Amino acid sequence: MAATGTTHLVRDFNHFITCYLCRGYLIKPTTVTECLHTFCKSCIVQHFEESNDCPKCGIQVHETNPLEMLRLDNTLEEIIFKLVPGLREKEEHQEQEFWRRNQPKENGQGNFVSRFVLHDDVSDHDDFHRNDPQIAVCLDCLHSAGPSAESNVTDLIKKFIRCSSRVTVGTIKKFLSLKLKLPSSYELDVLCNGEIMGRDHTLEFIYMTRWRLHGENTYPMVLEYRPRIDFG
Repeated sequence: MAATGTTHLVRDFNHFITCYLCRGYLIKPTTVTECLHTFCKSCIVQHFEESNDCPKCGIQVHETNPLEMLRLDNTLEEIIFKLVPGLREKEEHQEQEFWRRNQPKENGQGNFVSRFVLHDDVSDHDDFHRNDPQIAVCLDCLHSAGPSAESNVTDLIKKFIRCSSRVTVGTIKKFLSLKLKLPSSYELDVLCNGEIMGRDHTLEFIYMTRWRLHGENTYPMVLEYRPRIDFG
């Protein structure tokens, strides 16, 4: 017997691939872990600036910081890009335009590094992150005034870097450890506006949720680093 198939249109799946908030296709689908509802990342981040509740079901996501309860759904993003022709290219173009418009002025600072690439042990990919939108970051050492201050965590000679907006905090920590010649077992904290950033946070996520949306309009974005503090 010959197999028979049913042809489906993209609109047949719209209920699963559109955002409840903006009604458009899900861009960087982000799921609320408390209720598993999914929204565009920018839509749900903006919503959580005003409310701690899920916009769809009304459940309280977190008492004080609902952003910590968000997780990107990369699998769903790939499915949507396969279902909707041209959507990936359109979004990549718009993202590049956004970062181009928001490129920092260097103000003649000679310490700016033109490009930062850390390969995460991938040695044969010279173009890793090369075509990504770029972001400028200042890495400041947060000096401790206490008696147990660590002398081997110091200021970088060149603290200004420009790198992919998709670089994670974990990669920034590797970069710092390399430049400061720290032992592999040494732990650092990376902070933005006094808040410790998660290892998997991307610079784009930090810029959108901790820097730009909290009224910081100066460039470059400032991240601070210090020895890991054990509160236990």
